[in-house]
Amino acid sequence: MRLELAADYLVMAAWLAYLKSRLLLPEPPKGEEPSASDLATALALRLRRLEAIREAARKLGERDRLGREVFARGAPEMVEIRKDSRFEATLYDLLSAYARQRQKQFNSQVTLHKRQVWSLIDAREALERLVGHLTDWVSLESYLLDYMTEPAMRTTVLASAFSATLEMVREGRLSLRQDEAFAPLWVRTLEPLEAEA
Repeated sequence: MRLELAADYLVMAAWLAYLKSRLLLPEPPKGEEPSASDLATALALRLRRLEAIREAARKLGERDRLGREVFARGAPEMVEIRKDSRFEATLYDLLSAYARQRQKQFNSQVTLHKRQVWSLIDAREALERLVGHLTDWVSLESYLLDYMTEPAMRTTVLASAFSATLEMVREGRLSLRQDEAFAPLWVRTLEPLEAEA
């Protein structure tokens, strides 16, 4: 049944018969064929090699096998991802959900807080009162501190006062000066001769 094992035995028997015949017969004259002692040595070497291979195979077979006697530590498990999306909504469900969202938007109330603004007219009136009392250069921001009652009023007071100041400079009633970029603005009243010039 085991053909390879029978073939090994047949080869071994043939070698032994050949070796026995060489040992029994007289030594032929030296030719190309090896001597009987050389053949015996080669056979012994092959037998030792075969024995060593069989021993190594036996030791390998007796070792613990991974997954049977021993198990790997910390081996990651396979993650199985299943994607099975099913949508069971009808067209009516979709339209009703859309209508509910739109209804929420219509019912929401937007409240705008009233912003306090210092109008251009108020700024012009304040500067008109300032014109009669200025004799020298005065910082525009220091004059406007009385009108900045709240922190939120600072931006609107500065913007309206600046616009009104530019308008009065164009009319020739005030002179405006700034020493460098982002420096304070200085204003003073123009004398009648300066205004005419």
